[in-house]
Amino acid sequence: MAKYLISFPSRAMQLGAEELVAAGVDSRTVIEQAKAAGVYVFAGGIDERAAPVLVAADGSTTPNIYPDSHLNGGFTVLDVSTREEAVAWAGKLAAACRCSQELRAFLYDPAS
Repeated sequence: MAKYLISFPSRAMQLGAEELVAAGVDSRTVIEQAKAAGVYVFAGGIDERAAPVLVAADGSTTPNIYPDSHLNGGFTVLDVSTREEAVAWAGKLAAACRCSQELRAFLYDPAS
């Protein structure tokens, strides 16, 4: 089994209020299907109301983050047998969220 990160940036979901509610219902349905299939690890979204900070080794923080860092939106991690299976789940989430999904192999540390 391999873990895959399926995600989308916030700007990808350009939906009206009514369709946003429907997308939420539909995406939760896909998540429930993933749970029933035994492939669900976790899912969520970045809380964009809380500004990110950069934390140094001494614990100090600064409001500046890495220049190329643009982490936002929603994500799901699934544990599936093949990349093809991950692509199929990403397609289901794309349909539910009404936007394309990015798919990445997730390097999971089993000792963590």
